[in-house]
Amino acid sequence: MKLGCLTAMFSDKSLSKTLEILRPFGLQAIEIGVGNYPGSAHMDVQSLLKSKAKCRELTTMLKGEGLVISALSCHGNVLHPDKAFAKSNIAVQNDAIRLAERLGVGIVNDFAGCPGADEKSTKPNWVTCAWPEDYLDILEWQWEKKVIPYWTKQAKFARNHGVKIGFEMHPGFVVYNCDTLLKLRKACGTSLGANFDPSHLFWQGMDPIACVRQLGKAIFHVHAKDSKVDPFNAAVNGTLDAKHYGDELKRSWIFRTVGYGHGLDWWCDFISTLRLVGYDGAVSIEHEDSLMSSKEGLSKAVALLKQALIFEKPTAMTWA
Repeated sequence: MKLGCLTAMFSDKSLSKTLEILRPFGLQAIEIGVGNYPGSAHMDVQSLLKSKAKCRELTTMLKGEGLVISALSCHGNVLHPDKAFAKSNIAVQNDAIRLAERLGVGIVNDFAGCPGADEKSTKPNWVTCAWPEDYLDILEWQWEKKVIPYWTKQAKFARNHGVKIGFEMHPGFVVYNCDTLLKLRKACGTSLGANFDPSHLFWQGMDPIACVRQLGKAIFHVHAKDSKVDPFNAAVNGTLDAKHYGDELKRSWIFRTVGYGHGLDWWCDFISTLRLVGYDGAVSIEHEDSLMSSKEGLSKAVALLKQALIFEKPTAMTWA
């Protein structure tokens, strides 16, 4: 496995300055945002698409730092009912796939998106319950008319460019748990899979380790991010919490850096289970902990994950 990070945590800095910050941590991979929600602070996508020489220059520079690109990330909403917004997000996604091919990067990370309730909608409509039956009608329409048609076409586009798309299972979008990920994968093809982020699963009440076992080979990329459910607030309000992320004291849960929601034992178990199902790729730290700086959060995550990650291939079983 390789230890890496999503560089979006340093979007206020240039790529060269970000690499200076990362150098002491001894990482082996970086995940770079190329537009939509993560932004593209560290990569001039259009310039790279126009110049193979600039692509070689980038990969050579990263190689000199001992780094590979684990994935390009363009998390957005390609199914948004606002057609202009969706068109912009789709263009970014298409460019990300083309650029990934050019750079020899096999994974593009994204959200699966969320349509509206019908053709007249202007905002996404995330269905969270089965009654009243209106919601099931919305869900059926979304999948049949929007989700499956788009992703069937896009899965083929990605496959033709030698790229897989990893979905972050995230509430607010149509893929948010194992059932919905596997439903989309079954309908649209195996070039679609998971960018596995345990933080969103914890607060939904899921067991990320059980999810790893359920998804297996459908896991393309892994985020290292933690979350902590507040036992007092969640006990009276549940975990569907729309309070601002900055209202930490009143929220039912918040994102934490690795180790501040779940300890070393849990992360060792998680990493071991990834290896059990055959995953041996990058584990990419994503910092969204509002209680500490990006650099401190990264530092603490690196320290814990260097203990938990399994970097070498197993030796032969001399004992069996």
